[in-house]
Amino acid sequence: MSKINHEEAYDENYIADILKKVKTIAMVGASNDKTKFSYGVLRVLHETGYKMFPVNPTLAGSNIRGLKVFPSLSSIDEKIDMVQVFRKAEDLPRVAIEAVEIGAKVLWGQIGVKHPEAAKIAEEAGLKVVMNRCPKIELFRPFWKPKLNLEI
Repeated sequence: MSKINHEEAYDENYIADILKKVKTIAMVGASNDKTKFSYGVLRVLHETGYKMFPVNPTLAGSNIRGLKVFPSLSSIDEKIDMVQVFRKAEDLPRVAIEAVEIGAKVLWGQIGVKHPEAAKIAEEAGLKVVMNRCPKIELFRPFWKPKLNLEI
């Protein structure tokens, strides 16, 4: 696997490939507060067709948009393709270790969430890594529109 410089712009094909291949996404730091950005991202990804698994220990057992909230990644009983992180950057290495442990294929840090050690942990285990980007925004870039059957 080639080393990616996460300080530079990602190749759009790298991002598009990830968004086309993943089916299940665990969102660490999901919120039930409709004013929070994480809620809106969860909504759009869910409505786009991804199977979403909200992860938030303080909300565990409740529901967000009808989706059961899990206390941790390891408590999810399905295979997770992508772990999306809405946490502070310093939490990312711990989440990277958990993503590796559950066999995820992608670690994705939301805008403002990046940590070189987390990238190293995930990449050395074979995961693809995206940091400081939003999948909701990436879905609506021009290269993605054919997947959504929208006019370009």
